[in-house]
Amino acid sequence: MAEYQYVSLREKSEIKERAAQWFHSKWGVPAKAYLECMDAYLRGETEYGWYLCLRGGRIVGGLGVIENDFHDRKDLAPNVCAVFTEEGHRGRGIAGNLLHLAVEDMRAKGISPLYLITDHTGFYEKYGWEFLCMVQGDGEAGMTRMYVHR
Repeated sequence: MAEYQYVSLREKSEIKERAAQWFHSKWGVPAKAYLECMDAYLRGETEYGWYLCLRGGRIVGGLGVIENDFHDRKDLAPNVCAVFTEEGHRGRGIAGNLLHLAVEDMRAKGISPLYLITDHTGFYEKYGWEFLCMVQGDGEAGMTRMYVHR
C-alpha cells in the first residue's frame, strides 16, 4: 500500500486543477474560486497556501489558508478553510497532520495566529486550536464557532 504524502500545492503545482475540482466536490464552492486562490498562491501574490494529503497519487485530504472563510469577523485572518479527509481515510491523523503542516508553514513565513470556523466541538482542540468566539457566517441564520491557533 502506498504511504501518505503531505505536500503544499507549490510542491505539486501540476495537480492544481484536480485539487480545485476535489475541493469543489467536497464543499460546493465553485472550482473557479479555488483556482483563483491557488493561482495567487502559485504566483507568489500571497503566502496563504493549499495543502494536500496524497495516497497513491490520489487526493485523500486537504485544506487551504485564505483571508476570510465567509464570516463577519474580517479582523480575524487568515483562516484555515475547506478541511476535509475522505471517509475511508479518517481516523489516521490526516487532518491533524495537514493542520500542523499549514500552521508551521504559515508560522515560518511570519503569519500567526491562524483562525478557522467550524461546527465541530472537541476535534480541533486535539491539535492545539482554542475556541475563541462565535461569529456570523455570511448568509447563515445561526452563529458558528471560531477557533484560533497561536
